[in-house]
Amino acid sequence: MRSAITLFSSSRRNGNTGSLIDLVADKSGMEVVDLDIINMSPFDYEHKNKGDDFLPLMEKVLSYKNIVFASPVYWYAVSPAMKIFLDRLSDLLIFPDLLDMGRELRGKNGYLVSTSVSHELSSIYIDAFLKTFSYLGMSYGGALHMDCNEGLNLEKNKDEIMTFSNILK
Repeated sequence: MRSAITLFSSSRRNGNTGSLIDLVADKSGMEVVDLDIINMSPFDYEHKNKGDDFLPLMEKVLSYKNIVFASPVYWYAVSPAMKIFLDRLSDLLIFPDLLDMGRELRGKNGYLVSTSVSHELSSIYIDAFLKTFSYLGMSYGGALHMDCNEGLNLEKNKDEIMTFSNILK
């Protein structure tokens, strides 16, 4: 089983979160999937969206032990494409033909990478992931959060970035 994959979403691919996750990916050797450029429809109780890219993406994600969710903090929440992805996890919980795929998330490790204009990662933001991981049977591995109130300072945070990247190798 491969080590780590990142599911990334931001309104600016080369913004603070994109720059941070690209550095982590470079140091750890993990793959980054940009959720903003794949074809993924919102959750639909009738599953009319089953022909989009969500299920092929999940097949790829399930081949990894560690799943990194990377998004800036927008009003205490994730980016829109990340929210759609998280909502679509419901497909794996309610549609009988996808339940086995949903069960494959059990035992995986979930990590967070985020940026904001705050020193601390919002408890509202992190709690949504903690509850999601718990519900899915995933373990929470930790978070890498950077305060970008004065811009992204990768040099200042290099030790924290290296420590986090080494966990994902």
